[in-house]
Amino acid sequence: MTETNFGSQWSNLLQHLGAWQGSFTRLSPEGELREDIPSLVTFQGLAGNSTIRQTLQYFEAATGNLESEKVLEYSSLSRSILFFDNGAFSQGSMQFSPLAEFGAEFGFIEGDCRLRLVTMFDTDSNLARITLIREVRQNMPMVARSPLSLDLLLGEWQGEAVTMYADMRSPDVYPTNLLLQMQGDRFSQKLTAPNFELASTATISGSRLLFDQGRYPVQVLLLPGGASCHTPLIIPRHTPFLLEAGWLIADNLRQRLIRRYDERGGWVSLTLVTERKIS
Repeated sequence: MTETNFGSQWSNLLQHLGAWQGSFTRLSPEGELREDIPSLVTFQGLAGNSTIRQTLQYFEAATGNLESEKVLEYSSLSRSILFFDNGAFSQGSMQFSPLAEFGAEFGFIEGDCRLRLVTMFDTDSNLARITLIREVRQNMPMVARSPLSLDLLLGEWQGEAVTMYADMRSPDVYPTNLLLQMQGDRFSQKLTAPNFELASTATISGSRLLFDQGRYPVQVLLLPGGASCHTPLIIPRHTPFLLEAGWLIADNLRQRLIRRYDERGGWVSLTLVTERKIS
């Protein structure tokens, strides 16, 4: 990472300074609630913001008593994390290995609200657990957001994508169009971008969409707080794949973060799509 790139990345990180109160909602691979743990995450700038102290506190849901605390300090960023100008970010495994746990975190920030999603795969490459983290700045009211539903997603979305690369080459910026419809009892999506078009359909089971027509099955979970989680059910071998998280910030505004891996399991790029519903 060049000095210029590091400077802009560090500045984007500083948008997260402050104390963020919320909870870690732990879910099964099918999106079922396992536990909800109240939390407080604090980012404090030290030495003129050249160092960050991050404190993570978990609390007992019943009593509010502090259950555990972890403190980290850092003055540089790992190569596995990238930040966009609006503060959105993703960090995670740089290389898939079938013998190790694999996963990624996705983070969005909008005003006094943050939403983060962590997806983890076990040593057999199966989707193992999902953690949804919804936060607001301490002493600010939690913004009520409905669980994501098909009704909120259906329609045409126009957007802009920014792709940054793991090797730190210059980012790409390009327009996108996403059409989400019902075709009988199946969910249909058509994504169009310059020199690219993808169409697929999914079966619907409650808040779970299963895309089972490609080379490997992919699911999208519609989650509380306007969140969505898009992953393979099992990481495919010798095939490119992606992990994606989305956040419906308002009825007509959505952001998506897409982390892509190549056929060798190496992390290639991170894309932020900001899209608005036009019909």
